[in-house]
Amino acid sequence: MEERDWPYDHATDPAFGGDRTPPTPPPSRWSRAARATRTASRGTARVVAKGGTTAFSGARRFTHSGGAGESGFSRLLELHAFNTAGDAAVAISLAGTLFFTVPTGEATGQVALFLAVTMLPFAIVAPLIGPFLDRFRRGRRWAIGATLALRAFCCWVLAGAVADSTPPPAFYVAALGCLVASKAYGVTRASAVPRLLPDTFTLVKGNSRISLTGTAAAAISAPLAGGAALLGAEWALRYAALLFAVGTVLAILLPAKVDSSEGEEPVDLVNPSETTVRKGLTITRSVVNGLRSNAGLRLLSGFLTIFMAFTLREPPASMGWDYNATILLGLVVGGAGAGNTIGTLIGSAASTRRPEQVVIFVLVLDVGVLATVGVFFTWWTAVILGLTVGICQSLGKLSLDAMIQRDVPERVRTSMFARSETLLQLGWVIGGLLGIGLFSLDASPQVGLLVIGALLIGWLALVVTQARRPDRVPAPSAPSTPVPPDLDLPTFVERPRPDDTQPL
Repeated sequence: MEERDWPYDHATDPAFGGDRTPPTPPPSRWSRAARATRTASRGTARVVAKGGTTAFSGARRFTHSGGAGESGFSRLLELHAFNTAGDAAVAISLAGTLFFTVPTGEATGQVALFLAVTMLPFAIVAPLIGPFLDRFRRGRRWAIGATLALRAFCCWVLAGAVADSTPPPAFYVAALGCLVASKAYGVTRASAVPRLLPDTFTLVKGNSRISLTGTAAAAISAPLAGGAALLGAEWALRYAALLFAVGTVLAILLPAKVDSSEGEEPVDLVNPSETTVRKGLTITRSVVNGLRSNAGLRLLSGFLTIFMAFTLREPPASMGWDYNATILLGLVVGGAGAGNTIGTLIGSAASTRRPEQVVIFVLVLDVGVLATVGVFFTWWTAVILGLTVGICQSLGKLSLDAMIQRDVPERVRTSMFARSETLLQLGWVIGGLLGIGLFSLDASPQVGLLVIGALLIGWLALVVTQARRPDRVPAPSAPSTPVPPDLDLPTFVERPRPDDTQPL
C-alpha cells in the first residue's frame, strides 16, 4: 500500500467522493468552559427575567385590585413605594457613615449634633404644615412632588459631602432638608388618601395597603442600597436621589381630583366654636383620645429609634450579646418592621367594632412591655420590644383611621388627616429629642427605658381620664328677643341632641 504524504489532501484522493467532512478535533478545555458559561448565563437571564416579570405582574395586580387602578389610588401606592425605598436607602447610607465608621467618642457628639440640628427645627415647622395645606388645598400634587424633589436634591448634595471625614455645613443643611421633607410628605400624602379611595375601600383598608406596599418596597430596596453602600455611602445616596426623582414624576401624574377641594372644609382641632359644633365640623371625643393615644405611640417609636441606635453601637454586657453589633441592630429594626407588618395584617383582616378601646389597649401594652424590658434588659427582650412597638403603632393608627371614617364628616376628613398626621409626626420628633437628651446625659439603657416609661404612664393616665369624662355640649345661644309661646297651641321644646364633641 502506497503511503501518502501528510497533511492529508482530500482533493488529491481519488477514493474521496466529496460527500464526507473532515474529522472535527475535540473541543479544548477553554471552549467547553466558555460554552458552559454561555449556557448558564442564558439560563440565569431567563430565570431572572421570568421572575422579574412575575413579580412586576403580581405587584401590579396588588396595587390595581379592588378598583384602585380606576380611582387613581394605584398611582399613590406606586409613589409611596418609591418614597419608602428612597428613605430606606438614605437611612442605610447615613447609618453607615454616622454610626459605624466613626469612633464611639466622636460618633456620639457628631450624631447628637446631626439629630439636634435636623429634628429641632422640625419641631417648630411641624405645627405649620397642616394649616398650610388647609389654606392651599388646590396644589396637593405639587406639594407631594415638592417633598420628593427636595429630597432628591438633598441626597445629591449629601453624596458630595458624605465622603469628608469632617462633614461640612452643607451636610447638616441637606440632612435637615431630607428629614423635614420626609415628615412633610407624610402629611401631604395623608391628605390625598381620601380623594383617591375607591368606593369599595375604607380608610383602614386603604392605609393598610399603603403600609404593606411601603414595607415591601423598603425590604426590596434595603439590600440594593446596602450593595451600593459597599462601593461608598455616596452611591447609596445617589441611588436614593434616583428613586425620589422617579417619585416626583409619579406625584405630578396623580389624578387631577387630588387637587380638587370641592365639598371640603377645614376643621379646627383646638378651638371649636359654637357655630362649627352646630354644623358638625368638630371631632368627637373618641377621635381626640385616639389622637392622644397615637401621639404616645409615636413618641415611644421616635425615642427608641434614636436611643437604641446609640445604645446598640456598643451593646452593654448586660444584654448578653457577644457578636457583631450591626447584626443586633438589624434584629431590633427587623423586629419593628415585622411588627408593623403583623399589625397591619391584623388590623386589615379583623373588623374592629370598638376602635376607641383598641387604641388605649395598645398604649397600655406598649407601656407594660417597655417597663418589663427596662427591668430585664437583654438582647432578646430588646427584639421583643421592637416587635411590640411595631404591632401597637400599626394597630393604633388603623384604629384611628376607623374612628375618623366613622365619626368625622366627609367634608372635613381630608383636613382632619393633614392635621392629625402633623400631630403624630411631631410626637415622633419629640420622642427622638428625648432619646438624644438621655443618651447625652450618659443614661444607661435601663434608666432611659424607665424614664420614658414613666412619662408614658403619665400620658396614659391622662388619656384614660379624658376618655372617662362625661361629654360636654356647648350651651345654645339665647335668642336676642324672646318669643312668647302661643297659648292656643301646644309648646314643643327642642332638646339638644347628645354630642361628644371635644377640643384637642
